Formats: sequence, structure tokens, C-alpha cells
Amino acid sequence: MFDTLSDRLAATFKNLRGKGRLSEADIDATAREIRIALLEADVALPVVRAFIKQVKERATGVEVSAALNPAQQVIKIVNEELIGILGGETRRLRFAKQPPTVIMLAGLQGAGKTTLAGKLGRWLKAQGHSPLLVACDLQRPNAVNQLSVVAERAGVGVYAPQPGNGVGDPVQVAKDSIEFARTKQYDVVVVDTAGRLGIDQELMQQAADIRDAVSPDEVLFVVDAMIGQDAVNTAEAFRDGVGFDGVVLSKLDGDARGGAALSIAHVTGRQIMFASNGEKLDDFDAFHPDRMASRILGMGDMLTLIEKAEQTFSQQEAEKMASKLASSKGGKDFTLDDFLAQMEQVRKMGSISKLLGMLPGMGQIKDQINNLDERDVDRTAAIIKSMTPAERQEPTLINGSRRARIAKGSGVEVSAVKNLVERFFEARKMMSRMAQGGGMPGMPGMPGMGGGPGRQKKKQKQAKGKQRSGNPMKRKQQEDEAAARRAAAEEAAAGGAFGLPGAAPGGKDFELPDEFKKFMG
Repeated sequence: MFDTLSDRLAATFKNLRGKGRLSEADIDATAREIRIALLEADVALPVVRAFIKQVKERATGVEVSAALNPAQQVIKIVNEELIGILGGETRRLRFAKQPPTVIMLAGLQGAGKTTLAGKLGRWLKAQGHSPLLVACDLQRPNAVNQLSVVAERAGVGVYAPQPGNGVGDPVQVAKDSIEFARTKQYDVVVVDTAGRLGIDQELMQQAADIRDAVSPDEVLFVVDAMIGQDAVNTAEAFRDGVGFDGVVLSKLDGDARGGAALSIAHVTGRQIMFASNGEKLDDFDAFHPDRMASRILGMGDMLTLIEKAEQTFSQQEAEKMASKLASSKGGKDFTLDDFLAQMEQVRKMGSISKLLGMLPGMGQIKDQINNLDERDVDRTAAIIKSMTPAERQEPTLINGSRRARIAKGSGVEVSAVKNLVERFFEARKMMSRMAQGGGMPGMPGMPGMGGGPGRQKKKQKQAKGKQRSGNPMKRKQQEDEAAARRAAAEEAAAGGAFGLPGAAPGGKDFELPDEFKKFMG
């Protein structure tokens, strides 16, 4: 959704790089480009004005003029201001001291409230709660039936005593659901209310009556992120007519400009709490302003990626795979069965293109990521499953006739089988080297990365072959050159193992963000 905005901002910051000092004209030009980018993304005008004012004030201040790298400092300011307009801190759900906790969903028809009720129920269940979905949308045709189907798919309870389709009293249903939840030991009640195609008095009154009947702990306003500027107007109308505590953005996977997400928290004063970014029930998560700002600026979202991996991969399985790769056999214990298991675990984390999009710097190859064929994973799995157990354990057994049989069984060309086996051997070798602490080949400054024992021995051998000159002047010149090389090597080593550009000696100007420090012990 934020692709256009990300591209414009990336192009703007690219013009700043390489400048040792930023003039007032540079800052004005950058602010103008950011303003255009935000307006094109459909961000509300008052939000754009406030944002640009803050960026310009900070960019012309001492924190940029005194910075070692002014361009990076401007990017840091934009990142912090983006976090600010997205709500600042992550807002968590408030749970009642005495169960059940009541969460009421409000919003226009078509915003995705019913589907989102199922997603929220599934998310709450994963958090260890026992949610109950309540069908209070008795106006829209088949709304009650839809909620029942969604609840069944999510594996949560549903309370739907009325058939709907214009029949029944939604206020009474909401009131009765609280006692039903207490009786059946549900600790969270999610009330799905009716919507309209536009704001009207009847809609507001019904929502207000349900709110008064159940006294919800949280009222969440569900807004379609694709409706642009009107999302802000609708949010303000609901805030004044019914009142809500937090916002849920639906359809974040759409191709709209996404200005609603950047406007709604700032304009209404209510934070975005959840975001829905797909059609599947698990395409739903808590909204983190800092992570969203990082994605918009093309910095990736490693924390969300780590959380998804922790939810999918068991610690025991991860340790088992690591021990196979780090074994004395050079990783040969790692078989195609293990490779298939790992691949299926990654697939459970979600779309491969979405996962790759969370990695820093992937915005530069965005088109290639978007054109990835997710079915390639299924084809690879089909090839491996067409092999015999012995072939999976020892892929070197696969000769020409076996390749033909596997290709026929999996519906692919023989060359695809050959390529898979070759890629597996290469991947196993690389992963084994990394598991043993060897690191990635060809990367200087880290153990085994282009500077391993073999290379060190070669250097020592070369050094032994060099003879000191008998000429005193020539010998002095050799010693001076050797001292200069040692000094240069020490200075490079002091710059940090990551080789960060512009890092001061000792890397003192580089510090991990606070959210990453907890993963570093």
C-alpha cells in the first residue's frame, strides 16, 4: 500500500547522500519533495502541514548541523516524525479485571468488521484467551451466517440467537451475550455491530445503544484503509457520535495510497491498534508505529519477521537442525527431508514475498519480489516428495534414470530435478559453514569470510618467502611500508566489523536501536 510513498521518499533521500553539509536550500527542497510525496499518498492536509513544520524545524537545528552525516540525521528525523503521526507508542488492549472483557467493533458497511471479528478472535485465542464472537449485525443479509462460518474457521465460539436479515433486536442480543459468556467461561466477548453505506442517525443511535447495554472495555473503529480522505471524516463522525478507543485498519494489502493510515491517528487522537493485511485469518497483527515507519522508509521490519519465526519454529527443531549442520560430517546429516521440513515451516509464516519485503533494503528489488511465483515452493516440495526415502537421505544416488522418474512423478522437466539437487548441495555447504562459525564466503573482516585459516596460511607462506634487503636504505623503506600497512589494517579493524560507511574509529557513532538490544542479550 505504501509503495508509491516509499519510492518517492527513497528518491528524495538519495539526493541528500554524499553531501557533507546541508544548506538551507537543500532542506527546503527536501521538505518540498516530502510534502508532495505525502499529498500524493492522500495524507490529510493538516497532517502534512504539521509534519513538514516539525521536520523543517528540526532539520535546520543543531542536531543536523552538528551531525557527522547530515543526510542520515534528516532520515532519522523523518523516521521519528512518522512514528509520531502514526501514534507513537504501541497501544495494547485493555482487559477487564473481572472477565469477560467486552470489545465492540464499529464502522461502516464494507469496512470488513465481520471478517475482522474472526481475525481478532483467532489472534486472541493464540494469546491464550477464550473469545466469543457475538452477531449483533442483524441488518445485512447473511451477516449472522457469515460470522458463524468465520468463527468456525477461527476455532472460536459464536453467539447468534437471532437469524438476522432484518429480524431481531441487536441491543438485546448484545446484553444477553455477556451472561452467556460468563456461563460458558469465555473471557473475551467480541461484539460485531451493523454498518451502513454512509453515516446516518439510525446507525449512530443503534451503536450507542449497544455500547450503553454492554459497557465495552474497548470500542474499536474498523476503517477501510483504501477509502482515502473519507476515512478521516468517517472516523471523526464515529468519534463524536459513538466514541471509540482505538482504530483497526483493514485491507492494508490493497493498492490504494494509504494516506488514511498516516492521517487517522493524528486527526482523531486515537491510536491504531491492529492492522489487517490480507484475506486469510492469520493476516492480522498488532500495529506498531515504529515498525510501520521503518517499512515506509524502506528499512524493513526485522522485529515482526523475528516474531513470526518464533511463533512458527520450535526451539527444539531449530536446535536439532543446527546440530546437523554443525556436525563433523560437514552438514551431510542435513537431508532433503530436513530441507523440505524447513521449507514448509517457512511457508507457514506467510507469503514469501511479504517475508522478503520485511528485510532491510528489499525495496530496491521490489518488482522482482512482487513477481515471485509462490508456486515454486510447491513445485520444489513435489519434486522432493517424488523421491524415495533413500534418495532423500542420500541425494548423490540420483542418476539420470532416477531424475527422469522423479521428473515424471512431480510433473516437471528433468533439468528442474537436476537444478534442485545442485542447489541443495550448495545451500547445505553454505549453511554448514555458517553453523560452524565460518560465516559467509567472500565477506572481509569476519571469521571465515574471505579471511579464513587457509588464506592466513597462504599469507604467512608469502611473508616467509620475502627476504629482507641487505641495502640499509632499501631495508628502511621496506620497514616503513610494513608499518604503514599495519596502521591501515588497525584503523580498518577499529571501524567496526560491519564496515559501516562514515563510522568513527571504534564505531562509537553506531548504536543499535533500542528495540534490537533485547535480542542481543
